[in-house]
Amino acid sequence: MKNCVNLMCRFFGGPMLLFYLCFFSKVTVAQKGANALEIINVGEGWAGNSVNTVVFRKNSLVTYKEVQFISYYDADGFVVLGKRKLNEQTWELKRTVYKGNINDAHNSISIAVDGNGYLHMAWDHHNHPLRYVRSKEPLSLELTEKMPMVGKDEGKLSYPEFYHLPNGDLLFFYRDGGSGNGNMVMNRYDVATQKWSRIQTNLIDGEGKRNAYWQACVDAKGTIHVSWVWRESPDVASNHDMSYALSKDGGRSWQKSTGEVYQLPIRMATAEVVCTISQSSELINQTSMTTDADGNAVIATYWKGKNNVPQYKIISNTAKGWTVTDLGFRTSNFSLSGAGTKQIPIARPQVLCTGIGKKKQIILVFRDAERGNKVSIACGTLQKTNWKIIDLTTNGVGAWEPTFDTELWKSKQQLHLFVQQVTQADAEGVVNTKPQMVQVLEWSLKK
Repeated sequence: MKNCVNLMCRFFGGPMLLFYLCFFSKVTVAQKGANALEIINVGEGWAGNSVNTVVFRKNSLVTYKEVQFISYYDADGFVVLGKRKLNEQTWELKRTVYKGNINDAHNSISIAVDGNGYLHMAWDHHNHPLRYVRSKEPLSLELTEKMPMVGKDEGKLSYPEFYHLPNGDLLFFYRDGGSGNGNMVMNRYDVATQKWSRIQTNLIDGEGKRNAYWQACVDAKGTIHVSWVWRESPDVASNHDMSYALSKDGGRSWQKSTGEVYQLPIRMATAEVVCTISQSSELINQTSMTTDADGNAVIATYWKGKNNVPQYKIISNTAKGWTVTDLGFRTSNFSLSGAGTKQIPIARPQVLCTGIGKKKQIILVFRDAERGNKVSIACGTLQKTNWKIIDLTTNGVGAWEPTFDTELWKSKQQLHLFVQQVTQADAEGVVNTKPQMVQVLEWSLKK
């Protein structure tokens, strides 16, 4: 508890901490400069399902130098792009000519900015051909026509994700194939040549029997970390086990946490299992991971734990090997059985890490119906079981899941969350609801 209170003091400032904990529930937005918390309106977006707020958007927000970009679908399904200078509240918005199937919550938008300042965007994929464009000029919202990347294995994409390398290059991950029967593909964009190349055609092989649902990150040294659960069928309940791999050469070769080199592609029989989790454990797929200051992997997810209900868990690589921390604060049960995007009472989490050694702190960003579906965070250490939980909003955000500006967090330890109140009917349903305001929740880590 002491460590968590110290962390809150760092975020909010010691003199303001007691005020925050006692009275923030009565305050919609704290004054900037006091608690370093502010909510910025962007524009109204589609809210009939969770397509704008699914956790696997990589990314919904991204900062290049002092310019921040955002993307979302409007009420008619058009992609809206926006940009602003950091610390300014006015956004320049552009409704593009590109549309997506907003009735399917899988078909999200992912954006990135390369080291030369060009914006890249992939959108509207759920077993569809590649839809990819980039800006015509650095820092521009004017986009090219749709174009291929490498022109191969681009006919049946799902879950497009961009990741930044320290030299300004980009990585692009996606699934080639369907749920329960797909492979993981990996491309790399070279900022010098402005061209994409194929790094892995089949990094994680489902062998026609299953597929990997992954989460990934790139650490400060450029090491790529990937962890994943296997799914045996379209039924979410068939998720099982957590596996792991890392690459120190840009994705060309891969190894286990022990240093053992993988023979590619990685298959279920050869994958390093860092946590054994059986099917029908309410294990969710596609969550998040990060690393600590030493480059050790930290994975956030949930499955059944304390009280035999789904609990948020942290799987981390430590000096003692892989450990599992059960946050254990939830009390209600639910089932993940079935196909499609589920109506789930908790969000898939985002995880961040700050501090080093004994001062290392884990921050989990989530939403839980038990807390009124607010934007919430839990913070603590791997050694403590009593994590501190606070709500960053006073109102509920429906079926929202957290996505954030990963590059801004890396560079300035500022957490900017994409926030929108959305709905989600079970099994890919759509709710007749009016558009809701897209917002950016800013939360600064004070040194």
